[in-house]
Amino acid sequence: MKLLVKFNIIYVIVIAVGVGACGLVARNLLQNNAKEEVLNSARLLMEKANAVRNYTSTQITKLLETQMKYEFLPQSVPSYSAVEVLGTLLAKHPEFFYKEATLNPTNLRDRATGWEVDVVSEFRKGGDLKEFIGQRDTPAGVSMFIARPLRITNPQCLQCHSSVEAAPKTMVDKYGSANGFGWQLNEVIGAQIVSVPLGIALGRADRSFTVFMGSLVGVLVVVGIVLNVMIWLVVVRPVTELSALADRVSQGDLAAPEFKSGSRDEIGVLAESFARMRTSVVQAMKMLDS
Repeated sequence: MKLLVKFNIIYVIVIAVGVGACGLVARNLLQNNAKEEVLNSARLLMEKANAVRNYTSTQITKLLETQMKYEFLPQSVPSYSAVEVLGTLLAKHPEFFYKEATLNPTNLRDRATGWEVDVVSEFRKGGDLKEFIGQRDTPAGVSMFIARPLRITNPQCLQCHSSVEAAPKTMVDKYGSANGFGWQLNEVIGAQIVSVPLGIALGRADRSFTVFMGSLVGVLVVVGIVLNVMIWLVVVRPVTELSALADRVSQGDLAAPEFKSGSRDEIGVLAESFARMRTSVVQAMKMLDS
């Protein structure tokens, strides 16, 4: 097996291992970055919802106090406002999702169903769980969701949700007396849930991975070609020429030209050693002839 072939085999093996390890690290990094990007988007939507809730509770609710004596206006409820605003925002993006999933809601559209019940249960187990992150399958593909507990920390909330008797009559007339009561202070009654599609971000990560790996392999192929040319010029060709001269001298061809090498590397040292050996062989053969 020729020297250049051996070099290429070693080069391919080393590069294959290196590219494989690099690809594994790069793919994991890109996918983790994609998931972090999705979570940041989900957290941003969550903060928007909380901003609407805060705006409603601090400014809108007080403005509607008088009207509420005659008719219950859901626009005065922070959770209702948040769901309405986020619903309008996400109407053109149905793959996104926001819900204030509640186990016993006043408005039945907020009732937790399916996997949402499991999320709420995680917060109701106790402890100080502030945020729950997971993945779920949707018709649009895999989505990541982020959830935060809805806990009753304001005693004023119990004015509407402790019992039917204590609740405003206008609210009972609008929603009935079957749901949204029996809440207790510091109880987790539901969860804010934001779901963001993961497939889009992962698709971008896969495309970036493909471009990166393609570029890396392309660069390494070019490097391999350049190395082959350099090794052939610097090592293989001189060694081949020196080997051919050595073969001619070993067969008694004293007219074989000298190998000239101006380098001081290992090839130059080998050429000098060959020149000394050739001189010795020539002298020995002349002594035998005489």
